[in-house]
Amino acid sequence: MRQLALKSTLFAAALAAALVPAAQAVPVGRAAPAAAPAVHAVPPGQVYFWPGPGQMGDGGAWAYKPPGYREADPRIKRHAYSFDSHASVTVYAISHQGGGGCLYRAILPDDYDNNWTAWATKFDGVSDNTMGCEPG
Repeated sequence: MRQLALKSTLFAAALAAALVPAAQAVPVGRAAPAAAPAVHAVPPGQVYFWPGPGQMGDGGAWAYKPPGYREADPRIKRHAYSFDSHASVTVYAISHQGGGGCLYRAILPDDYDNNWTAWATKFDGVSDNTMGCEPG
């Protein structure tokens, strides 16, 4: 009987050791370790914009789905530091300028930028056309 108890204890210890890596998974709502790339499931037909580089940031992504124009969510407007497009068409980031003018930047299908500093502070919204804006 003593030998059976010892085998049961060894089996339980081996099972616990095998399960430890699974138990150390990143908790929901926490950032992945720095070595792991950010992976987001952007649905087909949509473009996601994040308020931080690396597809991160408080509040998560803001989504656009063509057609038409949509003004960016206040936490993303003039603060879009990364994006990932799974739209099937080219869409256009729009920046409204003083005096009524505007600029656009084309975002091609399957385009992404994890550090979009060139447009992060210009981004006001996104459209399925250039809206008569100048390239910027």
